[in-house]
Amino acid sequence: MAIYAIWNNKGGVGKSYLTFQVASEYAQQNPDKRVLVIDLCPQANSSSMLLGGMINGENALTALHGTVPRTSIAGYIDDRIVSPYQNPRTGARYLTRLSGTNNALPANLYLIAGDEQLELQSSRVRAATERGPDEAWRLVHMWIRDLIADVADAWAGTEYTVFIDCNPSFSIYTELALSASDRLIIPFSADGSSKRAVRSVLALAYGVSRQPGQAQSEFFLGTLRHQMNRPKIYMYVGNRLTQSYYSSAAAFKTVVGEIGDEIYDVWRANPNEFSIHPAGSPLPTNKKTFKAMFQKEVGDANTASVVSSTLGTPICRMTSGTKMVLGKGVVVNQSQLDKQAPNIRDVVSAIE
Repeated sequence: MAIYAIWNNKGGVGKSYLTFQVASEYAQQNPDKRVLVIDLCPQANSSSMLLGGMINGENALTALHGTVPRTSIAGYIDDRIVSPYQNPRTGARYLTRLSGTNNALPANLYLIAGDEQLELQSSRVRAATERGPDEAWRLVHMWIRDLIADVADAWAGTEYTVFIDCNPSFSIYTELALSASDRLIIPFSADGSSKRAVRSVLALAYGVSRQPGQAQSEFFLGTLRHQMNRPKIYMYVGNRLTQSYYSSAAAFKTVVGEIGDEIYDVWRANPNEFSIHPAGSPLPTNKKTFKAMFQKEVGDANTASVVSSTLGTPICRMTSGTKMVLGKGVVVNQSQLDKQAPNIRDVVSAIE
C-alpha cells in the first residue's frame, strides 16, 4: 500500500492531466491491485477526464453531484464537518468504479470525485482545526487518511495504491492531502514560475527557508507539534515538456536544471525527506545519480494530449487515426503518441 500526493504550488503544470495518465497506466500495469484516485481539487479536472472527458465525463460528474448525499469528496467532507473528531466510517460510500462509466479504463480503477462544493466547505474545515479538543488540528488533518482506511476496510485486505490530485494552492485540502500521503510527486513545467512554485513546495511542506528568520507554514509547524509524518519526496516530473525543451532552446533546459538543483540541495541537507526507490537501492552519491532516481520527463503529445483529455482515453491506450472530438474529426499521429506514451510508462514503472 502506498499513497501518493501529486502537487505543485502552481496551476497550469498539468497536475490533473498527469494524475489521469499515471493512475490509468498504473492500474493497467497492476491488475492485481485496486487503484484509487482521490480528487481534492475543486475544479475536478482529473475526475472529468477519468469519467470520460469533456462531454461524457462532465455529464457523469454532474450526476454524481446530484445524488443525496453527493457521491464525491464533498459528500464525505460534509460527513466530517458533522463529526470532525470521530471517524463516521462512511468513506467507502463515495467510491465510483470508473469502468462502469469509462470503458477505456481498467476495472481495478476507482475514483472519489472532485467537487466545486469544496470551496464552500473550506472555511468550516479550517474552523474545525481551531476549536474542539487539544488534538483538533491533528484529527482534522487525518480526515483523508481516515477516508482511505474506510475504503481499505471495504476492500477487505486487497492490495491498493492511492493517487491524490491536490488543489494547486496551499489550501486546507492540500494540507489534508499531504497529511494522508506517504510520498509526493511534484510536476513542473520548464518556466521561471515553476521554479518559484517548487521553492514554495519545499518551504510550505518541508520548512526549507530561503532567508534567515523566514516564517514557517502552519502546516509544517503543526506536523512538528503533533509529531506527524510528512510525505517523502518521491519524484519531480517535467510535465508535457514542449519540443522547445528537447531542441536547441537552452533556456528551457537551464530552468529544468535549476529546479533540479533546488531539490538536490534539499536532498543534501536532509535526505530523510526523500523516498529511496526502488526498494533496496543505494543512496544517490552525486547529482547525476540523484537525478537518475528522482527526475522524470514527460513530453507533450500536442494534439494527442488534447484528444486524450477531451475523450477520457489514456494516452497509453490511444491509437493513431481520426478521432471524433466534439463532433469534428481530429487526426492523431503515431509520432504524437510516441512523444508521451513511453514517458508515462517510464514514470509508472518507477512507482512502487
